[in-house]
Amino acid sequence: MATAGGGGGAASGGRRTCLLLCFVSLLAGLCQANSVERKIYIPLNRTAPCVRLLNATHQIGCQSSISGDTGVIHVVEEEEDLQWVLTDGPNPPYMVLLEGKLFNRKLMDKLKGTQRISGLAVAVAKPSPVDGFSPSVECPNDGFGIYSDSYGSEYAHCKKLRWNPEGNGLAYEDFDFPIFLLEDENETQIIKQCYWDHNRGVNGSAPAYPLCAMQLFSHMHAVTSTVTCMRRSAIQSTFSINPEVVCDPLADFNVWNTLNPLNASGKLEPGDKVIIAATRLDSRSFFWNVAPGAESAVGSFITQLAVAEALQKAPDVAALPRNVMFVFFQGETFDYIGSSRMVYDMEKGKFPVQLENIHSFVELGQVALKNSSDLWMHTDPMSQRDESIYTEVQNLLAILKNSSNGVPNVTMKEANSQNSLPPSSFQRFLRSQNISGVVLTDHPLAFYNRYYQSIYDTAENIGLKYPPTLTPDQAMDFVTDIAKSLASVATVLGRALYQLAGGTNHTAVEADPVTVSRLLYGFLVKANNSWFQSVIRQDLKVFLGDGPLQHYIAVSSPINTTYVVQYVLANLTGTVVNLTREQCQDPKKAQDANKDLYEYAWVQGPEDPSGTGRLPQCVRSTARLAKAVSPAFELQQWGSSEYSTWTESRWKDIRARIFLVASKELEFVTLIVGLSILFVSLIVTYFINAKADILFTTPREPGAVSY
Repeated sequence: MATAGGGGGAASGGRRTCLLLCFVSLLAGLCQANSVERKIYIPLNRTAPCVRLLNATHQIGCQSSISGDTGVIHVVEEEEDLQWVLTDGPNPPYMVLLEGKLFNRKLMDKLKGTQRISGLAVAVAKPSPVDGFSPSVECPNDGFGIYSDSYGSEYAHCKKLRWNPEGNGLAYEDFDFPIFLLEDENETQIIKQCYWDHNRGVNGSAPAYPLCAMQLFSHMHAVTSTVTCMRRSAIQSTFSINPEVVCDPLADFNVWNTLNPLNASGKLEPGDKVIIAATRLDSRSFFWNVAPGAESAVGSFITQLAVAEALQKAPDVAALPRNVMFVFFQGETFDYIGSSRMVYDMEKGKFPVQLENIHSFVELGQVALKNSSDLWMHTDPMSQRDESIYTEVQNLLAILKNSSNGVPNVTMKEANSQNSLPPSSFQRFLRSQNISGVVLTDHPLAFYNRYYQSIYDTAENIGLKYPPTLTPDQAMDFVTDIAKSLASVATVLGRALYQLAGGTNHTAVEADPVTVSRLLYGFLVKANNSWFQSVIRQDLKVFLGDGPLQHYIAVSSPINTTYVVQYVLANLTGTVVNLTREQCQDPKKAQDANKDLYEYAWVQGPEDPSGTGRLPQCVRSTARLAKAVSPAFELQQWGSSEYSTWTESRWKDIRARIFLVASKELEFVTLIVGLSILFVSLIVTYFINAKADILFTTPREPGAVSY
């Protein structure tokens, strides 16, 4: 009995030893997994995907299959190179690396109609395409402004004037394959080198395996339309403990402040009048969160920031009979999200300023590409059929013309009064009430901006250049020609607003070109600079990033641009007050603080002259945030034709990588060999386990005697 027991224990111990060795081997394999993956794949870290967006009726954008799409890389540098991809190549599907100059509607229509490609990687064109490139539409925000088939039908759908003639509509198409932007030239060269080494045949022959391939992951959860995806999300939220939301509304915050403080928790009396100075904050492109928007957005909101500073410095600003409200609307690219929400809140009494309080409305459109000294004033022909509105508009135009006297490089001119307003936030206000107003732009007719809402609407597009010898701080304060031009525009607008508010000494208002220079550098060249660091809170400095800011509205808010504009506006128009950090962060603890009139921010402050860090301080201002969420989502009218219904699909994985792929034959042989080894291993393991009592029995110790 004793011997039998000893043999069983040995067998059991042998099995435990075998299992332990297997576990150790498995653990070692897991530890080496990342290393093996790194040897097989080269990740592409600087890419931007095309993602899926949805509105009440459509889905646009791109997506991959749920496990990512893979294809053999083929570089297309000229249109003739497409022949290999579309017909001649023997190894479809192909992943096309496309030169940026070829990324246009004509070529994309060819690729959209074939099953021989699995995806597209687009290299940035340098220099920018000389013929222009705008993936937007010819009539931006059509159907959501003032003009419709029932009101101003002669102006609806850009019948008289196509505002964006370069628009090819690519950004509003739906593609069933992934499209990525390659933002890093070095990564683009790595892909090309892999293609040259492996995928180019000799003398026109097919290349031999292994071939260089690319895999793109960008599977989107939402489909069909906002109505569908919001309904599915609502059902999930109602019946599931762990709901899986498939899309989110495009949403953020408008930034606003007033020249003189007003009670943010109350309402103005009907007799109190306010002049609104407005502009937009956002832009977009074909690719997610790549929205430089130099001309389409940045030039105008920088100018308005300079106007706010100049007006705040006016000597008698506190005594003006009318207030001025500066508004920076967010989400205007997507059917006027920000402005429609502010109008909705005004109508519902949820905003301190009501529509009846608006005296006049002045909006800055695209103003950075003036090809002469002319600045054009656009007015609405429909509202001016009301004689009183016509008189007020003519007075507004006269004040603007008067304000330009003596200002260099700016001549105010009236655009054709029989033309419609260009795409503008002002249209959403006119949709609810006739208001005297004007939109200022650098173009009398169609946009001068040939890169409207594209990746090429950058600092170079508006001519922002610096001498190469300047340090970052020197470049930030260097007054460029475009800074001088925008400062002149800001001076004209500032003087006009001052007169509209009841001021008499308008020549005292002067915009600072250095401020404009700093803003241009910060928003278009390098956000993480010493000035932006000084005006922002410590916990928000990560929002500055390393390069220029991008101005896509997104779904997580506030976005970088919104925060930075809010704090820059507070710095330019606010006052440093003597409060401790605790009092600044909770003004109720300060005796003289009034939270209803002011916002307080504990910012990093200027650098300590001793070089030991920064000198934090408390800034008091009237700069605030207001929701920029379409009323359609508050009303749950996801199919609305009155309000914007744009949503962004959710996703789990966005990445790209390249690797070498073997032939189908070799993959099949490898699979068969692997399966064979697996089956042999299982059989061997079975027989070893069946004979474990014999194979793992230890010999009896000599001299042992049993009784």
